[in-house]
Amino acid sequence: MNDASAEKLPQSAPALPGAHSLFSPEIFLPYLTTQLQDLDGPREIRARTVAILSQARASALADIVVGFQSHPRAARETVRAIASLTDATVVAIHHVATTILHPQTNPTDAERLAVLAIGGYGRAEMAPQSDVDLLFLTPWKVSAWSESVVESMLYMLWDLKLKIGQSTRSIDDCLRLGAGDITIRTSLLEHRLVCGYATTAETLRDRLWAELFDNTVPEFIEAKLAERSERHRRQGGQRYVLEPNVKEGKGGLRDLQTLYWIAKYIHRVDRAVELVDLGFFTREEHLTFWQAEDFLWAVRCHLHLIAGRPSDQLTFDMQVEVAKAMGYRDQGGRRAVEIFMQEYFTHATRVGELTRVFLVALEARHLYKAPLLNGFFNRRKRFKPGFVMDRGRLNYANEKQFLADPLNILRLFEEALRTGVLLHPDAMRAVAANLNLIDDHVRQDPEAVRIFLDLLLKHGNPERSLRRMNELGVLAAFIPEFAPVVAMMQFNVYHHYTVDEHLIQCVAALSAIERGEEIADLPTVSKIMSAKPNRRVIYLAVFLHDIGKGRTEDHSILGARLARRVCTRFGLEPDETETIEWLIRNHLLMSDVAQKRDISDPRTLRDFAKLVKTRTRLDLLTVLTVCDIRGVGPGTWNNWKAVLLRKLHAETERALKNGLEELNRDRRIGEAKRSLRHLLTARDWEPREIKGELGRHYENYWPSLPTETQYIFADLLRGLGDDEIRIDLHPDIDRDATRAAFVLADHPGIFSRLAGAIALVGANIVDARTYTTKDGFATAVFWMQDSDGHPYASDRLPRLRKMIERTLAGEVVPREVLAGRDKPKKRDSAFRFPTHITFDNEASDVYTVIEVDTRDRPGLLYDLTRTLAENHIQIASAVIATFGAQVVDTFYVKDMFGLKLHQPQKRESLSKKLQQAIKDGTERAEKAERSLGGSF
Repeated sequence: MNDASAEKLPQSAPALPGAHSLFSPEIFLPYLTTQLQDLDGPREIRARTVAILSQARASALADIVVGFQSHPRAARETVRAIASLTDATVVAIHHVATTILHPQTNPTDAERLAVLAIGGYGRAEMAPQSDVDLLFLTPWKVSAWSESVVESMLYMLWDLKLKIGQSTRSIDDCLRLGAGDITIRTSLLEHRLVCGYATTAETLRDRLWAELFDNTVPEFIEAKLAERSERHRRQGGQRYVLEPNVKEGKGGLRDLQTLYWIAKYIHRVDRAVELVDLGFFTREEHLTFWQAEDFLWAVRCHLHLIAGRPSDQLTFDMQVEVAKAMGYRDQGGRRAVEIFMQEYFTHATRVGELTRVFLVALEARHLYKAPLLNGFFNRRKRFKPGFVMDRGRLNYANEKQFLADPLNILRLFEEALRTGVLLHPDAMRAVAANLNLIDDHVRQDPEAVRIFLDLLLKHGNPERSLRRMNELGVLAAFIPEFAPVVAMMQFNVYHHYTVDEHLIQCVAALSAIERGEEIADLPTVSKIMSAKPNRRVIYLAVFLHDIGKGRTEDHSILGARLARRVCTRFGLEPDETETIEWLIRNHLLMSDVAQKRDISDPRTLRDFAKLVKTRTRLDLLTVLTVCDIRGVGPGTWNNWKAVLLRKLHAETERALKNGLEELNRDRRIGEAKRSLRHLLTARDWEPREIKGELGRHYENYWPSLPTETQYIFADLLRGLGDDEIRIDLHPDIDRDATRAAFVLADHPGIFSRLAGAIALVGANIVDARTYTTKDGFATAVFWMQDSDGHPYASDRLPRLRKMIERTLAGEVVPREVLAGRDKPKKRDSAFRFPTHITFDNEASDVYTVIEVDTRDRPGLLYDLTRTLAENHIQIASAVIATFGAQVVDTFYVKDMFGLKLHQPQKRESLSKKLQQAIKDGTERAEKAERSLGGSF
């Protein structure tokens, strides 16, 4: 503010907590007039007005923010205070425009301009960065004076850096445009006079109701519900999307506003509490509405304040910041952000329940007709006593009789699943309000257990009933051990769903396998399920495997203990309970072995077979593992994982059937050589050449590679010169990966340089093997995927070949080029992945296994392998398992003398160097980002 306007603003008793004289027109407007009276031109007047208002707004807004931060979950007062501040700003600018810039002592009827707030501003609800939606309303055609006033007001509003959405219309324009556009009609529904002529605004209101709203109620309801469905579809269709949109997402603010709009359109309500007296909600349901709205507004306000701009997406990094701002703290082994997001998803679920209750009230008033998804034949359904068809939905015949027997709550879901009829909202409302009927007696009732197990096992697709039972609280009531994971977020990029939704998705995956829908993609587990294993065991294991999540104790161990309690209460046979408990305790075992270990190593297979012990456990664990991965989210399952699990199952099955001697190393070497000999003979190799190829490799080469890959190496090595490099790049569609095979004269650091070249072209390595021949050549093979987990595109292979050649020739130094690409994405920056490095000399007969568990980044594998090479560590194979932003790199290594790393001090020293390499790589990326001005 310049010196002329630096006079201290007048203060008054605030109209709102933290408010200033700006909120008191009788004080502020005379002061503003005094400050402007000696100025000459319109430009100076506007500039001084903007300067004064900027100071007043900044001070008032700062007080509002301080008040909000001291009560960070009480948003209602904040959004209203921001709307009031906006009102005061518009009133002051209107005052300057109409009394100083364009004074009009005796306006005509046509010049009775009204300034209206519309949309969210019209509701007097504004987040800190919300748009200011204004309607400049005239009785008839816009006059020259009105145009001048509007223009001057807009200039000043824009100079205040407010985001203005504005229109200038006559009353007739509003009616005509509102009739043809639902969005305009909705914004007009919430209009509110801010300043100007009240009679003009009153005329608009009267005509809107009489000529438009009252005649188009069904049309408006249908349009708003269709808009809601399309909005949900755009936002992913799931309530439990892990980066939800607070405003537009399923269960978000817009869903609550839609209910309010419809109610206002029908009954002209001004507040949601009026829906109670109108019979739409009970008082408890209105309290739920009020609490959800307050919570969601608090989240949105914090998002705006943290971002400093309009921001409604709760991205992972923002979730951490908002949780901190709202006062959440780490507790009981869970991060503050996870506790916060669980509460978020709980409110989102309740918003969905309120919507169902609201729609049935509309149906009862014949204002809305739900689509009959079940078709004509539902009219012929025969229901068990106590249940009836009610407007195409399953309902109780008599509420009192329904609630007299608590088992009827479970029977309701059984009947819905048996008949395929959707539940009536009245029935859902009764269930949600009477969960206390499901007590310990009900939980142990054999009939109740039978009904639940039938829901899980008998009707072919339990997903729908489980999800509805979960949303209404029945699962948590009937199985209290399930309650803690309801709406529980898993704060990582890997899991797409909350824990409860993940478990339901896993059951859905199992059900699809059992129905024979996945035979082509999942032949092994489809065959297992077609052989009719114990269905109670596998379904309960799949459904309960993650119920131990979110506590300080290992979730597999705790989950197994909780599952034993559930199974005992259900009255299962001891051997069934024991198997379920074993499966849950070990539900990560097969995935870890397949994805983090070299399953061609006989010791790996032998140890896994000893842990599994029986064919039955192997089969059931395979099914559970597949369902667990497929239930993580879209795109998580791919052919690479399928091939690994299929191979692990087949090898272990053979060992359990024929004895562990099947995994004898010498036998496997002999089999591998015989297979390659047959293939080379079939492809016209001379006996002398075959003998040379079979004799040039060390023993560790033979059990580790498919015969086809060994043939590729044989072909590449044939006649290879000392200074020659040969490369074979081939998309391996069956594995969802591209195979890159290299042969060249051996020298230190080859593995690292190849890994760097592959990283430079944006490929992700998922598996790698490297060997040295007896005559001094290196043979290395990498399997690569793109960022979406698919084979690296064929049209990009020439670029990869060129980059490899340049890297091996020393023209490109990966360390320098990768520095600027290693910065984690901002979205992923909130995830905690402390680095863990372990050494295992027992996991392999031949190698030391080094496992590095840390945050993923493009240059990580290059940094790790370069560090190993610099310390004279020979890498035989590397297995790469990526879980979102987390990666586990496993290396099978020997020292320079071909021995395991037996010395503790050597392992400790190497661990520190690997830790330092990880740290240095991250710091290089940060330095590169700073030097380039944050362009990454």
